[in-house]
Amino acid sequence: MTDTTPSEPSAPENSGRRDFLLYTTVATAAVGAALALWPFIDFMNPSADVLALSTTDVDLAPIQVGQRVTVKWRGRPVFIARRTEKEIAEARQVNVASLRDPQTDADRVVDPQWLIVVGVCTHLGCIPLGEKPSDPRGPYGGWFCPCHGSIYDTSARIRQGPAPKNLYVPHYAFIAPHAVQIGAPGGPKAASV
Repeated sequence: MTDTTPSEPSAPENSGRRDFLLYTTVATAAVGAALALWPFIDFMNPSADVLALSTTDVDLAPIQVGQRVTVKWRGRPVFIARRTEKEIAEARQVNVASLRDPQTDADRVVDPQWLIVVGVCTHLGCIPLGEKPSDPRGPYGGWFCPCHGSIYDTSARIRQGPAPKNLYVPHYAFIAPHAVQIGAPGGPKAASV
């Protein structure tokens, strides 16, 4: 008489099937957990009104060559300078290797005539002088922080004094021939604020 009962599968076949079921179960659980957590993660994103405040549009048309203005962005002063040909030339001629925080002028601007920087000294957070024509600008023609003596050049790079870094360049983009959006994606590469 022959035995017609099916034999049990061998151990390697069980092992492969068991691994497949384990991986499938773990993957399904991971996807389920991610889907369950997504509303909580999405809730932490900034709201539309907060995102609207994250950018500032500035009309550049009234700014004359050689003039500097200050605008507010995220509660901080932002210096916008429409540089003269002389200021651009001075900024480009600097030996970058001699700078404490080496950056070329081209790394700090999108359009050479427009320099846009956050007007907060990188030493202790003071507001440097140099926006008004009557303000002291130091020997490099840029900005001067009277609190501790930091001196910046026409590209807002630190040249003398205790400040460890150049004035920060925010992300910005020209949205029209005479308008810029500060906080917009694009613009020079810069460290985070």
